[in-house]
Amino acid sequence: MLRRPNGLQCALSVFEVADVTVQDVVNSVTGTLFVVATPIGNLEDISARALRVLAEVSLIAAEDTRHSARLLQHFGITTPLAACHEHNERDQGGRFLSRLQAGEDVALISDAGTPLISDPGYHLVRQARATGVRVVPLPGACALIAALSAAGLPSDRFVFEGFLPAKAAGRRLRLEQLKEEPRTLIFYEAPHRILECLMDLEAVFGAERPAVLGRELTKTFETLKGLPLAQLRAWVEADGNQQRGECVLVVGGWQAPQGDEAVDGQARRVLELLLGELPVKRAAALAAEITGVRKNLLYQIALETKKNG
Repeated sequence: MLRRPNGLQCALSVFEVADVTVQDVVNSVTGTLFVVATPIGNLEDISARALRVLAEVSLIAAEDTRHSARLLQHFGITTPLAACHEHNERDQGGRFLSRLQAGEDVALISDAGTPLISDPGYHLVRQARATGVRVVPLPGACALIAALSAAGLPSDRFVFEGFLPAKAAGRRLRLEQLKEEPRTLIFYEAPHRILECLMDLEAVFGAERPAVLGRELTKTFETLKGLPLAQLRAWVEADGNQQRGECVLVVGGWQAPQGDEAVDGQARRVLELLLGELPVKRAAALAAEITGVRKNLLYQIALETKKNG
């Protein structure tokens, strides 16, 4: 269980102490699984609460113990580490659950950012909840939220797609499925595939779709570059440095076309067939009933079709 607070913690305000008591201490037989966000680059982004919990739990389940050991050493934390990564998470989950069920507290961390967000931890959290273990999130750094917050694209509604398929065929297929998604889209991408990904985005979404590349966020060579997809692809292609480091792509959502372009191919085909048999006004009215497209819009298209035919 959590150890006794030190002098610094005792100096917390009454309100903060009450909050810690409610949030972090459980009077139960089982321990608590803390899901702890860690910095994605700048170590100053770790929270005071995260440091306290990491120092007080009995064990830290880490994606890469060698990587996390450097983080803990930097902050003088000596809590033992155990590996919990994508290759052993299902098998080793029981090991952590046993300790939780014995009354010990465990913290779950990934190499950087918030666990489970394109990182391991889902199976452990699911198993813990299924067995009645309390799971407590400690919010903090997350690359997708950091990129979205500074991208200047609509953020009221967005979709996080994580990593697209590594192979071109699978990637393009997924992008075709997202082509008319109106919400802002967020992708993670490996640096050695960022150029190929941008090329496919340009081919499927169009050259003018707005996008922002967030690279090496919070680190020394942080980049946030916003351009239409064709220009962004050309910029990355021309500068090899932009093909290094951790990448987040924020892409503007699909916008429904206006005017004549709002009539899809199927509606136009229906109108053309009816124009071959009926007067313009009647053909437009009947096409509107069949397709649901506004009659006035179809009538204007019918007039242009007759004029150009």
